[in-house]
Amino acid sequence: MREVWHIFHLGIKELISLSRDPVLIFLILYTFTFSVYTPSKSAVMDVVNASIAIVDEDSSEASRAVHDAMLPPLFLPPRLIDFAEINPDMDRGRYTFVINIPPEFQDELAEDGFPDVQIITDATAMSQAGRGPGYISAIINSTVEPYWSGRGNPDNQPLVGLQTRARFNPNMLQGWFVAINQLINNISVLAIFLCGAAVLREREHGNIEHLLVMPLRPYELMFAKIWANGLVVIVAAMASLFLVVKGLIGVPISGSIPLFAFGLMVYLFSVTALGIMLSTMVRSMPQFGLLAFPTFIVMSLLSGGQTPLESMPVPLQKIMQFVPSTHFVSFSQAVLFRDATPAMVWPLLAKMFLIGMAYTFFTLTRFRKMLAAIQ
Repeated sequence: MREVWHIFHLGIKELISLSRDPVLIFLILYTFTFSVYTPSKSAVMDVVNASIAIVDEDSSEASRAVHDAMLPPLFLPPRLIDFAEINPDMDRGRYTFVINIPPEFQDELAEDGFPDVQIITDATAMSQAGRGPGYISAIINSTVEPYWSGRGNPDNQPLVGLQTRARFNPNMLQGWFVAINQLINNISVLAIFLCGAAVLREREHGNIEHLLVMPLRPYELMFAKIWANGLVVIVAAMASLFLVVKGLIGVPISGSIPLFAFGLMVYLFSVTALGIMLSTMVRSMPQFGLLAFPTFIVMSLLSGGQTPLESMPVPLQKIMQFVPSTHFVSFSQAVLFRDATPAMVWPLLAKMFLIGMAYTFFTLTRFRKMLAAIQ
């Protein structure tokens, strides 16, 4: 019980030290607010509020139906322009898309013909130009189907009918996925930096020498930093999940919040040990930053959040199985998006715990060597 009491009081000391560091407090607030909200709103590749114009050379019921089908939130209210205005308006950047409906458009549909509809795209708007023509094509096809004489012909029916249902993200909003993925990444980076900064802050300020003259053991110092900084990350992450992800961004959380919190605690057990391990390899905060940033970038890019793990080379997939963030990404997506139960995700929890045990054992060895060198 004496060791537990030491770990508790040392953790309180860590929390007090953190509360007096305005730079780290600003980092925590920024990481779980602006750093989650901004990418989910600005780094989205979906077509949203795209400016569009229509050149209606047919003036038929079918062409007016196409005009009325271009609705928000995909497009702004479409403007009717003349054919001669296309190039000047596109050069000025007034519209991202221009639809040119040819003469006799409805008549050709009635005769089972193939009228050519031209979609002119401003390719400088890369985020919308890639997907916009596909959206417009699908909208036009579904809109003009009642005016097509061949719709009842059995020869025109596809051999296989495909029906797609998006269960967990019905509108396929990319911002929902970006927000959750950004929260997962920020948990990793903050846990690494808080624990690493806690060790280096004491070394640079000379506090660690004062701790070494006390009847304390290395594992008490290490576990105090793990639980104190892990608690800060858990509180900040859960607040961000409710206030930013669910509140401001509007992402529905269908899974179990207690299960996610439990998995987060298991994950922090390993990733905080990783932060302490990195801090034992350097002597100053600038060196720690140069070492920690590449480590975090590799974890972020190769853990399955940015790119599906199955799309990576097989040797790389096997290597990433020894990184806890790989299993935490799968766990978080399964719980928050697909409402997974404990029976479904317990293998991921077990893997994170075993990796955490290995990281903790190795980190404790490195931590003891660092303290022995200081003595």
